[in-house]
Amino acid sequence: MREVLNELLDWWRAGEPVGMATVVRTWHSSPRPPGATMLVGPDGTAVGSVSGGCVEGAVYELAREVVETGTPVVQRYGVSDDDAFAVGLTCGGIIELLVETVGPDTFPALDKVARAIEHRDPVAVVSIVEGPDDRIGRRLVVWPGSVDGSLGSPRLDAAATDDARGLLAAGRTDTLHYGLDGERRGEGLTLFVATYAPPARMLVFGAIDFAASVARIGGFLGYHVTVCDARPVFATSKRFPGADEVVVDWPHRYLEGEIEAGRVDDRTVVCVLTHDPKFDVPVLRVALRRDFAYVGAMGSRRTHDDRVARLREAGLSEAELAGLSSPIGLDLGARTPEETAVSIAAEIIAGRWGGGGARLTTTVGRIHHD
Repeated sequence: MREVLNELLDWWRAGEPVGMATVVRTWHSSPRPPGATMLVGPDGTAVGSVSGGCVEGAVYELAREVVETGTPVVQRYGVSDDDAFAVGLTCGGIIELLVETVGPDTFPALDKVARAIEHRDPVAVVSIVEGPDDRIGRRLVVWPGSVDGSLGSPRLDAAATDDARGLLAAGRTDTLHYGLDGERRGEGLTLFVATYAPPARMLVFGAIDFAASVARIGGFLGYHVTVCDARPVFATSKRFPGADEVVVDWPHRYLEGEIEAGRVDDRTVVCVLTHDPKFDVPVLRVALRRDFAYVGAMGSRRTHDDRVARLREAGLSEAELAGLSSPIGLDLGARTPEETAVSIAAEIIAGRWGGGGARLTTTVGRIHHD
């Protein structure tokens, strides 16, 4: 990715048009995922890969043609099962590419996108890949707090911005479908959203049965989930198959190490499920002094009161304590670990997007919050 981006920027800054082919959809087996890119430079240099080599000769020629005509093209390449093994697309793989010309005129925000990627700031690039010919290749760049460009209508821009931010928060690249004016249940437009952000992290402290359900729903929401507990007999991968990693360490020590290493950010959510002051107070003391997206702790009202008193004694201010969601979750009447995980996930989602947690039937105005 970095090599491709650096080459593209060099040509872009020189004002040289570049042919760019991007994988936007795949079917069956494909050696390159959506978002993979190949460039054809003004000197004929090819950089990057979209298929592991099997169709790149044809893509190369198409990219040169697109630079000549200035008209973006969406092209699908498929390989039959009989021929697949010989060229590298196993099981009859199919890829669909957006082939376009990139330069200062066609992608004026590229420099800002490149800076965001370099600094690991989240950014999404939204392109129309299916629809009327005169709209193919239109582009919208979406940051968490701003946008650049347009897809052709304010309604479509608003819908795509909302949905792209959802994908960006989850660190997912995907396709979206709308009506011609951004109708979410309509047809006629397919958008490709390339996101540049590592998945947000969910840190679950406490290797209990509730943690297994929270880890599963965290993965479903797109988080990279870590379960951490100091007790090796409980903190095992077998007990937490829904977690991306299971760590044996004291919670506060592990969190301090992740902060020092720069592996957490303001999208990180922290769920403290330990029920034990010797574990939860030290880790909450660390977590509540950081700008995390969410910090919640499980326990009864009595446990909460005791925990807050201990945290005050540990030196936390009232402003820092106000960032604690405890008892954890929304009031859904949850009883089982699975239901409790849903209530926790609901509170995280509401906090992310500004939802109030009320039934939609009792509210008015926009359903999707900014």
